[in-house]
Amino acid sequence: MTEDTYLTISNESQGLYKEKGSKFLAFAYPVVSEEDIKAKLEALRKKYFDARHHCYAWILGKDQEKFRANDDGEPNHSAGDPILGQIRSQKLTNTLIVVVRYFGGTKLGVGGLIHAYKEAAADALQDNTITTKIVQEPIKIHFDYLVMNDVMRLVKDFQLEIIEQNFDNYCDMILSVRLKLKEEVLSKLQKINQLEIRK
Repeated sequence: MTEDTYLTISNESQGLYKEKGSKFLAFAYPVVSEEDIKAKLEALRKKYFDARHHCYAWILGKDQEKFRANDDGEPNHSAGDPILGQIRSQKLTNTLIVVVRYFGGTKLGVGGLIHAYKEAAADALQDNTITTKIVQEPIKIHFDYLVMNDVMRLVKDFQLEIIEQNFDNYCDMILSVRLKLKEEVLSKLQKINQLEIRK
């Protein structure tokens, strides 16, 4: 991995593990924020309202700097941590896995629970595709229409994505630039007359 790429899952997927009558339904989601995570958890709680536990773990950020594991009433570290371990073992980030448990009447013990949550999470990931994402940063520019060709040449040379544009006598644009190219793109933009970079 280069300094501006990270691994995540490309779509939603499901997994299943059964043990002594208990059913562990696993759901893996690509996520980008804590709000995103909250919404997914709430939707699952509504859908599987009759389940005994909704245990989950997530990791966010290019460097996996934000993460959480939740046992939701299961013995400490018997559910959230094994789920988190599966996300980490694949070196993933921006990933949420929720395991919904239906109790089957027979206690599994802490060891059994750790195994079950780990297997359910692994099964959900197994069914997914791991993808490499590039960290992008936005740059806002404001320029005279006369220098449009210079700007578009830069867009083409650096394969920049135009997120937003407004054309008038003056033009406003928001470009999406790969993190490791940002400094170079900024310095080239600064050389264009009648163009300002906005915060």
